[in-house]
Amino acid sequence: MAETISLMDIDNAKIDTKPNKGKNTVFLTSNTEPKSVPWVEKFRPQSLSDVAAHRDIVETIDRLASSNRLPHLLLYGPPGTGKTSTILALARKLYGNQMHNMVLELNASDDRGIDVVRQQIQDFASTQSISFGAKSAVKLVLLDEADAMTKDAQFALRRVIEKYTRNARFALICNNVNKVIPALQSRCTRFRFAPLDAVHVSERLKHVIEAERLDVPEGGLKALVRLSNGDMRKALNILQSTHMASQQITEEAVYLCTGNPLPKDIEQISYWLLNEPFAISCKRISDIKTIKGLALVDIVREVTMFVFKIKMPADVRVQLINEMADIEYRLTFGCNDKLQLGSLIAAFTRARSALVAAAK
Repeated sequence: MAETISLMDIDNAKIDTKPNKGKNTVFLTSNTEPKSVPWVEKFRPQSLSDVAAHRDIVETIDRLASSNRLPHLLLYGPPGTGKTSTILALARKLYGNQMHNMVLELNASDDRGIDVVRQQIQDFASTQSISFGAKSAVKLVLLDEADAMTKDAQFALRRVIEKYTRNARFALICNNVNKVIPALQSRCTRFRFAPLDAVHVSERLKHVIEAERLDVPEGGLKALVRLSNGDMRKALNILQSTHMASQQITEEAVYLCTGNPLPKDIEQISYWLLNEPFAISCKRISDIKTIKGLALVDIVREVTMFVFKIKMPADVRVQLINEMADIEYRLTFGCNDKLQLGSLIAAFTRARSALVAAAK
């Protein structure tokens, strides 16, 4: 006899019906978190108190939300600095379990032309929600990577923001604020998220290392912080990918996984450039590039940083940095590596001659 399933059995099943980027897929949720979850999402701050840095900005937004005076927001700055995490944490505080009903989130992977602004965003913002359990009745429209929106869509959004301020607040997030039209900027309170300090990146990485029980020596941690350049997302991605490739996350393992040249290799290359003849320098740098799989553009960038540490006359340093900037610019356009390597060695040969002349 076939087993019958009552409606009560179905209603009691724990089901997550949150739309998945336009696809209304139903997932049965599980209490066990899969190991395949990226650490960027697994360790994303869940509350405003968990946000690693920019405490002054976070506390200001928290204060405005608590006093029910939240304005339209424009958060801008480099990637991986906590812009999206701050807004999502704010949304959790405001709406709790009703977040999926009260927040409309759109990013660059969604179609955000003028039609979307006129239909989807306007329809969401124009309806007033009866919020059961939500602390705030005002909806939140989150537009991530707003600098990728078309100009027509931005002009249409300007009027929507004005018209539906009573029902909704808009949070715009972007990397390049210059690509957001002035009319939108003037309607929002702007906050700049600067790259994270090494201290904040290090503290957050230590938290993840402890939670995942990883073997990370001090040198490996310093390498992660250095390569992240203030980008927390990048730091976590490097940490996870290195962990998948190596049990112990040493400095060498981190550089090997990312393909960046080791500091000792840069010191060796700089020594050859400053001391060896043209032909020998060219052969040795070409050999180390081939053996270690290094890209010339990475070598140029790291050697540029090394040049700032070397004692030399200001005019020689300026000329050398200018020539290296030109080499990097040409490499980004796919110019021949051998020719640009020759140009790099030639620049150091001229600098060496200038140093000798200055010494006399």
